[in-house]
Amino acid sequence: MTRPLHPPQQHAHPATMRAMVLERPGTPLQLRELPVPRPAAGQVLLRVEACGVCRTDLHLVDGELPDPVLPMIPGHEIVGRVVDVGPGVNGVRHGQRMGVPWLGWTCGHCGFCASHRENLCDSARFTGYQIHGGYAQYTVADARYCFPMAEALDAAEAAPLLCAGLIGYRALAMAGDARRIGLYGFGAAAHIIAQVAAWQGREVHAFTRKGDAESQAFARQLGACWVGAGDECPPQALEAALIFAPAGELVPAALRATAKGGTVVCAGIHMSDIPSFPYSILWGERRIVSVANLTRRDGEEFLALAPKVPVRTEVTRFALEAANDALERLRRGALQGAAVLLP
Repeated sequence: MTRPLHPPQQHAHPATMRAMVLERPGTPLQLRELPVPRPAAGQVLLRVEACGVCRTDLHLVDGELPDPVLPMIPGHEIVGRVVDVGPGVNGVRHGQRMGVPWLGWTCGHCGFCASHRENLCDSARFTGYQIHGGYAQYTVADARYCFPMAEALDAAEAAPLLCAGLIGYRALAMAGDARRIGLYGFGAAAHIIAQVAAWQGREVHAFTRKGDAESQAFARQLGACWVGAGDECPPQALEAALIFAPAGELVPAALRATAKGGTVVCAGIHMSDIPSFPYSILWGERRIVSVANLTRRDGEEFLALAPKVPVRTEVTRFALEAANDALERLRRGALQGAAVLLP
């Protein structure tokens, strides 16, 4: 029988840790000194090396996600090292680098889970939303929902792959074999998936805020063949549009830019209300679909694909205590690529 590579007494760690905690939506995160959690059955304890700052964290802090568990340590793009394992965890070694994504737990037996659609499980729990996340020096995670991460990767540069990369990958998969694609909102997810799409031989069209010359130049640098504002139409109609910005008004704009038979993919967990639009821009067998969360298969496939491209992430690094500053810069659109906290 394989036994966990323990014992914990040989791998001492501090009794307390620093963490940034959301106590009430609409208020800044608070720096707290908390006990280091202990891994329960099936869990691993990780010393956090880096944690990405995702727009979903911003939606949580701003009160746009329903029924959060509070107080909560946000963060679901976690790269860390195993420092302890709970009972029943096999095949994980101390010191191993692991990545923790948004999907943190599912029931494993409902119709969705049984049909390889665990991302839709009604009982699913999510990291940094219902399970404490990575805006801390240590975190625990279900070992089944962690991904081994390559030792050669820089932790900060790897962190955005665990949500921005995975959601972008799932959204791109929903575009099928579309050759001419549009990316609406050129932030963390789009800057990663633009590289994958260009590597696959697709034509990438990037849509940014009007007048955002810096983001448009960044998109061209990463392979975009055309850039423009969100309300513009590209020279040729798109075959698919991926919307990463949480702005509902982009849905009619993307439909107008998409050819008959094309697909508009809404890739965010939260979006403002979609305004009414004429049926004529949907007609012609255009489709609107949404991306919900991710599956472990998505993670395995994308993390195997990323080094082949290879995907290069653009990151701005922040100290853990500067999490509020990172969130504010994300809110203002004042970042290129992704923000990452370094505990």
